[in-house]
Formats: sequence, structure tokens, C-alpha cells
Amino acid sequence: QVPLVESGGGSVQAGGSLRLSCAASRYTYSSNRMGWFRQAPGKEREGVAVIFTAAGNTYYADSVKGRFTISQDSAKNTVYLQMNSLKPEDTAMYYCAAGSRWYGGSWYQARNYEYWGQGTQVTVSS
Repeated sequence: QVPLVESGGGSVQAGGSLRLSCAASRYTYSSNRMGWFRQAPGKEREGVAVIFTAAGNTYYADSVKGRFTISQDSAKNTVYLQMNSLKPEDTAMYYCAAGSRWYGGSWYQARNYEYWGQGTQVTVSS
């Protein structure tokens, strides 16, 4: 069973909204935290938002605070990323990730996530 499957990407004009979904297997959803990352061409993968699945605590990158919201539906083993007021610089491939092991640093570092989805493209035009 594929551990993580993203959906909901697409093309939108600046100022628009999209909601990404990440469907997890029951095992993967039991991870300590689930996050959203993004990677634009020629740039490093960056953490966007994380939710700690047990307590529901959430954290965001400064670049998306106030515009993006991460949430979860534990009954569906699904994590969402609601993206509002989208900007052209939000254009990237968005990945869902899950992790329980900790290798140091911060939640937004990819090394702290063991499972990754295949990604969904988000394109924002000006």
C-alpha cells in the first residue's frame, strides 16, 4: 500500500485558493508528525507546514503564515493544506511527508520524515 498520496494541485491565478489532500495508510498516519513540503525548480525542498498528529499542534514557515492552514481528519487518515491568497512564488511541487524518528534540527527539515508522497504540482500565475 502506498504510504502517502497527494491530490488537489492545479493551476490558479494569484489571489486564488487551493486545498491539497494527503491520504495516508493507517500505519503512516500513526507517525508523530505529518508535514507539507514544496520544491520549486532549481531550489531546495522547503518545509511549509507541519501538524503533530496526536496533539494537533501546527507550525508554519514564515512565508505562508496567515495564508496556509494545515489540518487533519483522523477518521480518514488524511491531512489537508488549505492555501489562500496564493502568490506566484508559491508555485512548486508540493509533497506530503510523515515522520516519527528525529535526526535533529527542526520540523521543517526533510531528514526528519521517513515517508514521502509522489507530489502534486501547484502553479500560480500572475
